[in-house]
Amino acid sequence: MTLAGKTIVITGVSSGIGGEVARLARFHGATVIGVDRNDAMLTLDGFIKLDLGSTEAIDAALLLFPDKIHAVVNAAGVPGTTDKDLVARVNYLGLRHLTEALLDRMPKGAAIVNFASILGAEWPKRVDIHRTLAKTNSFAEGQAWLAANPAPQETCYQYFKEALIVWTMMRGHQLFLERDIRMNSVAPGPVFTPILGDFVAMLGQDRVEADAGKMKRPALADEIAGPVLFLCSDDARWVAGINLPIDGGLAAAYL
Repeated sequence: MTLAGKTIVITGVSSGIGGEVARLARFHGATVIGVDRNDAMLTLDGFIKLDLGSTEAIDAALLLFPDKIHAVVNAAGVPGTTDKDLVARVNYLGLRHLTEALLDRMPKGAAIVNFASILGAEWPKRVDIHRTLAKTNSFAEGQAWLAANPAPQETCYQYFKEALIVWTMMRGHQLFLERDIRMNSVAPGPVFTPILGDFVAMLGQDRVEADAGKMKRPALADEIAGPVLFLCSDDARWVAGINLPIDGGLAAAYL
């Protein structure tokens, strides 16, 4: 796999998985532009400080992005222990708004990788709802739809990861047919990152202990980075509209 000559935008770059994706991308020859609301704590080729929960902030920052972008990795996100409206804005609506705004800078063969989660695995149970949300045309329209059809606070993280998987599949199919841009998502299981404790609090000790018996251990962040960058590479040029589990076989344990 080579990423030489590619410019990759990575959100959530200042910690956790986003940081590891950035390090590995630069190792493989990519020019990496990091995006985060917190200051960058690693070497990058460019950095844009940005709150993805605000359309105003996203729109104001667009002039700072490169004119040509070969891949976008949407790794930024907040845990379900925060307010559901913030989860909606950052994990879904803001991600979608930024991605759509950057499409015209992406040439044929470019790639987008969205970070979903193993916790989004039950999207087929709510596919009609998520399909309707995916068809909203803007951040504001999505917010209005969610105000009329609110997600439950206790499962908001799972809800918006499900919604992201559905949007990725639907929009990914369109983009590949119409623009030869590949959009996919990845679904990590538990990962040793600074917000792992939030997931324990969100899911509850019983669920965490039950899952612990089905897996070897949580992943390390660098174990997620390789598959993500494969999807950004030309080696994955015929992979579009999928949701790739990167969970150490955890999902298989539920069969």
